[in-house]
This record gives sequence, C-alpha cells and structure tokens, in this order.
Amino acid sequence: MNASPAQGVRLEVRGLTKSYNGRPVLRDLSFTVERGELFVIMGPSGSGKTVLLKHLIGLERPDAGEILLEGEPVGPPETLGRHRVAMVFQSGGLLNSLTVAENVGLYLSEHRLKPPAEIRRIVAEKLALLGLEGTEDRWPAELSGGMKKRVAIARALVVEPQLIFYDEPTSELDPLIAVTIGRELVRLNRQLGVTSVVVTHDRDLAFGIAHRIAVLHAGRFLALGTPAEVRAHADPVVRQFLHADFAFEPHPTPEPVSRLP
Repeated sequence: MNASPAQGVRLEVRGLTKSYNGRPVLRDLSFTVERGELFVIMGPSGSGKTVLLKHLIGLERPDAGEILLEGEPVGPPETLGRHRVAMVFQSGGLLNSLTVAENVGLYLSEHRLKPPAEIRRIVAEKLALLGLEGTEDRWPAELSGGMKKRVAIARALVVEPQLIFYDEPTSELDPLIAVTIGRELVRLNRQLGVTSVVVTHDRDLAFGIAHRIAVLHAGRFLALGTPAEVRAHADPVVRQFLHADFAFEPHPTPEPVSRLP
C-alpha cells in the first residue's frame, strides 16, 4: 500500500517474542500504533527497548509473533521501501567526511533517485523545515549536538516517510536543547501527518510529546495508555520508574576553617 506523503501508516505488533541463548528478552508483546500517532516506548536500561526497535525496523526476526505495516508483514529492511520508513539514530549517524547537504541528500544521491539539482532543492527544503537554512556547506564537526540531531531528522525526511522511528532523540543533549528537539518532533508529527515511534528513557520527553506511552520492563509492557493514564498507573515498578529521583540527605554545613595567626 502506498499512502500519500502526508499520511502515516498503521503499525501493528502481535505476540512478539524473542530470546537469546534461552534468556527471554521480549515476552509476547502486542500493541498498535495508529496512523499519525506519536507513540513513545520508554523504560529503563535493559528493558528490551533496543531489541524491540531492531525488530520493528526489520533488523531482527522474532521467535514468534509478527509485525504488520498496513496489514502487510514486515520482513528485512529492504522490504520496507514501499512504506517509506525512516530511522533517526541515537547518535545522529552523520558521516564526518560529508557536508550537511551531502549527509541529508545521501540516500537520494547514492540510489540516483533524483537529479543533482532536484536533490539540492529537496535538501534545502528539509533543512529549512528544521530551521537549518544556510548550513548546507558546514561539516558535522562544526555543529552543536542539537544541530546534529536536527540534521539527522532532515535526512530522514528526504524520503517523505510515512513512519519515523526515533532512537533516544534527546540523549547527550542539555535540558534546553532536549526541549527544543521534543517540540520539533511534535511539530513535524502534526505538520506532516507522519506516524512517529520514539524509543527513550527520557521521562520528561515522553510525557511532553506522546499521544500514548508504553512502559517496557523485562520484555513486557507494564503500562500502555495516554500520559495521564500512565502517570496514574498503580503498578509499583511503573511508579518507581516514573518517580525515581535523587533522595540524598543534604550535606551538613562545613565547619569554618580556622585562620592561621
């Protein structure tokens, strides 16, 4: 099925199960992400988020269960092309030997999908969409962390995706830049109508952007619902993860140092 660029696709997961060397990592996961939804998968380190993401983009095959895009089974990554799926990597994944414009247009140029002049136009359009006008000739080493994230998003947008996966989009960013990136994800989701799946352990990001949140722990979803529903969830593990914070006793006031006569 080939939807228009402004229409997201429906993602459905049924009974997804995966083990490594007899150790269960994903345990009978089932959920649906609706067209145009911004769906966040969150959980602590080691909960299975990365393994789940690899399955969703077709890099891993499950022991049991299936993943469907618009009712069609997901296979190897090359079979996703007809659905226009894009991925924004945790580190950004920019190539340091290429300029910003070359990074953003890499897919189109490598596969010779457009003539050079059209690629330049598309690259400029996507960079402008992310507020990065005039950065085409800069190198990744010249960019801040937040700019690298936005360039990576612009690169994902050149394929006019119907579904975008974001892997830890605010990792290694200071809180102010993280908020900016979160706002960009919401704006793009609304403006483009794309289905968005965000994998993160950033609680502030999850509750700030999501239509729905799934909390993953030990390969199972302990909670799945709107931000308000997840906040009110009674499961003790969910509550511990959502409300974990530093609880140190305040340092005692140091004794003044005596001055030498």
